[in-house]
Amino acid sequence: MSVRTLYEYAVVRVVPRVEREEFVNVGVALYCKKFRYAEFLFHLDEAKLRAMYSEVNIEEIQKHLESFQKICAGAKTHGKIATLEQAERFRWLTANRSTIIQCSPTHIGRCISAEETHQELMNKLVL
Repeated sequence: MSVRTLYEYAVVRVVPRVEREEFVNVGVALYCKKFRYAEFLFHLDEAKLRAMYSEVNIEEIQKHLESFQKICAGAKTHGKIATLEQAERFRWLTANRSTIIQCSPTHIGRCISAEETHQELMNKLVL
């Protein structure tokens, strides 16, 4: 019998016009200490974003999300934040912000496989 372990996750959202507080879920950041897993998966739905704000800069958002992904994974080429421990990186990335890229509150769960749970959350909350 497999033992379930704790994980934390946050849904990452794009808020094309911060003043309107409307958003599109674009990804899920997941951290699991036991499996030494800290990753960010994302998918940009350009049609949804353009429906909310036709002038949204998709290329800029893509670059920010790619940077978010590399920092979450600990890519040393992405500055001091990327060199922090996994938990510190995850918590820094998921902290409250009032910018175009925002995160939901952090949620917890229990999983057997961090990778499988991460993909399940992506399918349920983003895709």
